Amino acid sequence: MPPRIAVSPEQINVVVAAFYTRVRSNPSLGPVFAQHVHDWPTHEEKIAGFWRNALLYERSYDGNPMQKHQQAGDVHARHFPIWLEIFDEVLSEHLPQLLAHQWSALAHRIGRGLSFGLRPEVDAGGVPQLRG
Repeated sequence: MPPRIAVSPEQINVVVAAFYTRVRSNPSLGPVFAQHVHDWPTHEEKIAGFWRNALLYERSYDGNPMQKHQQAGDVHARHFPIWLEIFDEVLSEHLPQLLAHQWSALAHRIGRGLSFGLRPEVDAGGVPQLRG
C-alpha cells in the first residue's frame, strides 16, 4: 500500500522532535505535558510510531490516543488550537510546502476528533463551559 503522504520515517522523526522541543517551552502546553511525560525519548518514539502508522501505514503504533487524552484529566479542547499552531509551524519549517499542507490537514482532522471526545471543562461552580 502506498503511503498516505510521501514523507520518510526520518522526516517524521525530525518533525516530532522539533514539535516536542517547542511544546516543552510553551506556557499553555508545557505544564500539561510535564505532568504526564517523564521519558521524552520514549514518548517521542511512540508518537513517531503513531505518525508512521497514520502516514505510512506502518503498524508501529499500539495505543489509543482518545483514551489517553481523556484519562489525563487536564487536557482540554482549548489546548488543541495551540497544539495545531505549533505543529503547523514545525511542519512548514521542516517539510516541502505540499507535504506540510497534507500532513497538517490530517493533523487538524485528528485534533478535531480528539478535542470533541474530551469532557467539557467546568468552571469553579461546576458549570460546563461551552467549547470555543
